[in-house]
Amino acid sequence: HAVAISLKGHSHAVHAVAISEDGARIVSGSFDNTVKIWDVVTGEEVRTLSGHAGHVLSVAISADGRSVVSGSRDNTVKIWEAGSAERWQAVTLRGHQSAVWCVAVSADGTRVVSGSADNL
Repeated sequence: HAVAISLKGHSHAVHAVAISEDGARIVSGSFDNTVKIWDVVTGEEVRTLSGHAGHVLSVAISADGRSVVSGSRDNTVKIWEAGSAERWQAVTLRGHQSAVWCVAVSADGTRVVSGSADNL
């Protein structure tokens, strides 16, 4: 049976969500330019990932839950890696000439794909 929970923490509209393969985490991307990671059981915010200069339009989470990918109106894709419990590090991929509307991670976590209004 389905259970509804409300996740409160973003300061603007949420445009993208994804859930981890094990169902333990939810990732959300917002017009407040952040990505948030949530605990499904408690509904509590686990982490805020900041670094985009524009609205976050798309998010994905790797099968192992150790990587989060986000696409933004700032024309970038960020790959966030869990370095430790305290710190996540981001690699920024540039190359799109327009907003990044969708992102995905391959099942084995070795590939990231993105789609943009620039047709690339």
